[in-house]
Amino acid sequence: MKLLTLAAALGLSALTASPMMAKDWSKVTIATEGAFAPWNFTAADGTLDGFEVDLYHDICARMAVECTLVAQNWDGIIPGLLAGKYDAIMAGMSATAKREEVIAFSQSYGSTGQSFGVLKDGPLASLPMQDELFSLVKNPEGAEKAVEALRPLLKGKVIGVQGSSIGAKFIEQSFGDIADIREYKSTEQHDLDLKAGRIDVIMASPAYLMTAVKADPESGMIMAGPRFQGGILGRGSAVGLRQEDTELKAMFDKALTAAKDDGTMKKLSEKWFGFDVTVY
Repeated sequence: MKLLTLAAALGLSALTASPMMAKDWSKVTIATEGAFAPWNFTAADGTLDGFEVDLYHDICARMAVECTLVAQNWDGIIPGLLAGKYDAIMAGMSATAKREEVIAFSQSYGSTGQSFGVLKDGPLASLPMQDELFSLVKNPEGAEKAVEALRPLLKGKVIGVQGSSIGAKFIEQSFGDIADIREYKSTEQHDLDLKAGRIDVIMASPAYLMTAVKADPESGMIMAGPRFQGGILGRGSAVGLRQEDTELKAMFDKALTAAKDDGTMKKLSEKWFGFDVTVY
């Protein structure tokens, strides 16, 4: 009995003397895609640039940590986080309920919704409801009517969208039964197929579409139709984190709040998008 009591005491002592060590967040590695302008992209000289790259520098300074930014293909970006290849994701990733089953998110820092890109001399150039915004949460009836109005026009068409994106889920849910849906590894790839006439229309972030049109005005691509936001399309882009890293999440949330409060987020939004994408 004495031996058992001593063993128990030693075990308790070991537990109390060696608590779980907190993670050292003096150094943080963040992944981005580098192919989703203006959120993030790879410049001609191979460096990463864009709204999230500027924001990354700002919030890392606010957190007083040494940050490293790495590029990661979109289809492997969440698995890479879970595997410990990096500590956070800043890649224009919308915080959705489905993703929150696997990872955690900081507060949202930007939202532009999803819209359509077509060729200006193509049959879909005059999609109705140009630039009208429909919230799947605040105006579900209006959003449903907008989708119903688009369905006859998109019937039998080939729609391109980036795989594993919020747009892919929305397109499949809204038009999967009447159109041919093709998923791509990057937005740049579906742009090329649209310009080549291999697909009829794409869905992507309006901010991305605006940048792509501006970057290649001779491509013939234009934005068309309405814009959808919320619900299955998420609450806006946020920092993706492992669910157990609650301290790091709190650090990002505090830094993002400060960037919103002092106008930095608005300033960076206007620099890269031409309008404020801040989610308050």
